[in-house]
Amino acid sequence: MNQMALDKAAVLAEALPYIRQFSGKTVVIKYGGAAMAAADLKAAVMQDIALMKYVGMHPIVVHGGGPEVSGMAKQMGIEPRFVDGLRVTDAATMAIAQMVLVGKTNREIVTHLVEQGVKAVGLSGQDGGLIRAVRHLHRSRTGEMVDLGFVGDVAAVDTAVLETLTAAGYVPVIAPIGLGPGGQPYNINADTVAGAIAAALKAEKLVLLTDVEGVRADKDDPGSLLSRVTAQEVQGWIARGKLEGGMIPKLQCCITALEGGVNRVHIIDGRVPHSLLLEIFTDEGVGTMVIK
Repeated sequence: MNQMALDKAAVLAEALPYIRQFSGKTVVIKYGGAAMAAADLKAAVMQDIALMKYVGMHPIVVHGGGPEVSGMAKQMGIEPRFVDGLRVTDAATMAIAQMVLVGKTNREIVTHLVEQGVKAVGLSGQDGGLIRAVRHLHRSRTGEMVDLGFVGDVAAVDTAVLETLTAAGYVPVIAPIGLGPGGQPYNINADTVAGAIAAALKAEKLVLLTDVEGVRADKDDPGSLLSRVTAQEVQGWIARGKLEGGMIPKLQCCITALEGGVNRVHIIDGRVPHSLLLEIFTDEGVGTMVIK
């Protein structure tokens, strides 16, 4: 017997208990970073999501697109600014974010999934009143209040449209734009949206695709990667200023999801092809699991 064929059979056998465990369960995937930019990684993620759907799981995709928004802003003469990993969003930047995230990035992801044979539907948080937003009041690490403009926090999630779509066999793909008072759109960090949606749906898993291997005990030491960490430890790190930049909203969204009833949260390296499948369907897994 061909050894390659035997190896493939072993992989499928290893996946079987996970397929049984997660069939019929909701998994929220935050899709962003290098996995959105590199063509080979993008194709691998789309295949992973399609496979999850075909084995009976209910994947829900929340996507970012920050680099594309920044690129478009620069083309239009606006220099992007960030505070603690959050984009400063004036009215012009808000219009660009909607144009790029809803009009371009969301469409592309839906198209790629449909090409994989998945019935995908694109949404923003405005559709069906999915995400109600309020203005984010940001306190910097020095303690001063910073006006970030039209940057939002999630005030409420109405899951009706997601439940309707998943029950009908569709994969929702969500752009992180929320609907504020008076119909004002708000730009919301995609990690924050993913955590809030996972909590509202009581999802089985929340998986964040990132551009790092996972969470490090020492952010400057690649050898300090943690395979699991508790929400309590994470809260302590944030309070002591051990974390910086984009990792702060990622870990805060993990805490939101766990407190909301999500069973497991995983931060995985989206630069590794098929990291989603490795995390969900193998004994080893990849990245860092955040637990209660």
